[in-house]
Amino acid sequence: MMQLLELSPLIVFFLAFKLFDIYWATAALMLACFLVMIVHRWRTGRFKPIHVITVAVLAVLGTATLLLHDKRFIQWKPTVLLALTAAAFLGSGAIGERPLARRMLEGVFEEPLAISRPIWALINLAWVGWFALLAVANIYVARNFPDSVWVNFKVFGISAAMLVFMIPQVIWLHGKTKPAASGAAPP
Repeated sequence: MMQLLELSPLIVFFLAFKLFDIYWATAALMLACFLVMIVHRWRTGRFKPIHVITVAVLAVLGTATLLLHDKRFIQWKPTVLLALTAAAFLGSGAIGERPLARRMLEGVFEEPLAISRPIWALINLAWVGWFALLAVANIYVARNFPDSVWVNFKVFGISAAMLVFMIPQVIWLHGKTKPAASGAAPP
């Protein structure tokens, strides 16, 4: 259910674009993201930082899109969020005990992973590069293709690219799990 809630702004944006235009889609996206943030707060008792950041970026770029009737502002939203994510991953390599890539990927497994700190640093840098590449790709598609292509790229392309990037890492990391120590003696 939470996954559907997280995806609902993309679905709303896509449907509003297909039924109306980029400006209706922008307004719908702004409302959907705000509602997702509020529902998450209501259900968990706290705000999710990514929701707050997304709503803040949308408040600025979405409002500019609607007031100035200029789609370029909303087209920058994925680029801004992806660039901020790349910066957060890059900063996490210098601040804190574990880089963001490690925190994120270790959460997928129940068993501990036998990965050295330098390898985690390389994986984290790969994520930095991937987010930066997607940020550039988004604005390239927005500037060089029709709106419908950009919307499809934003909704489906970026999501698919993230899966294509993440799945091989999860598979590779699965081979690096080490059995958790149990309190019982082996038979």
